[in-house]
Amino acid sequence: MDLTVLQLALSYVFVLILLVIFKSRGIRREKEILIATTRMTVQLTAMGFILMYVFKNPSWWLTLILVFVMISAAIFNSIKRVKTVMSKQLKLIVGFSLVLGALTSAIFFIVGILGVRPWFNPQYMIPISGMIVGNSMTGISLGANKLCSDMQDKRPIVENSLMLGATPARAVRDIINDAFDSAILPTMSNMLTMGIVSLPGMMTGQILSGVYPITAIKYQIGIMLAILGSTGLCVILFVTLGYKTFFTKDGQLIR
Repeated sequence: MDLTVLQLALSYVFVLILLVIFKSRGIRREKEILIATTRMTVQLTAMGFILMYVFKNPSWWLTLILVFVMISAAIFNSIKRVKTVMSKQLKLIVGFSLVLGALTSAIFFIVGILGVRPWFNPQYMIPISGMIVGNSMTGISLGANKLCSDMQDKRPIVENSLMLGATPARAVRDIINDAFDSAILPTMSNMLTMGIVSLPGMMTGQILSGVYPITAIKYQIGIMLAILGSTGLCVILFVTLGYKTFFTKDGQLIR
């Protein structure tokens, strides 16, 4: 079923309900809700027209432009979500880890597993890359927040370990492991309830469009495993490279 403009407009009733709740509770979030709703509407509408053009005129360079725009936005938002101050070098590592981890996973899944031909087919490349990049962005944001905050809060413990002769890698081993665990945990928790508590967006969209449920389920399992692998790869790259930015070449903590 195709939604009419009127039917879509009725969906904004949910926003009005949320605004009323916030207003009645005295929580001043009205501006943020309106900005988020407006941005979401404008961005999705613009992307819809862009995708219509790209689908009608498929080319490798148009597909890559859209993918790199998504990755650039993901890098920007990943850095923005980190509450502590990050060095320029650490920000570059966020970008490097996200590009390498997400692109490697997306290309392997699309070309190696799905066998999409041509490889740049926008119908597959853009939405699947978007899901992988989006979830990897969330994971690396959580990992970066945990790593940066723990390096700040547990500085005395790291310094004591260094004084006792531990290498930087050994001194921050537990911090790195905690950051990696914090980043992966939401994806794993989501997988635990998938199919029982919730039907994922990709699977639901395919079923609504008329795809046979078993086919939709196979796609969903595949994409969730790709997301898990991509998030893991992005985060492990970040934490194993990122912790080094907190130390000098001599293995001392930077003041």
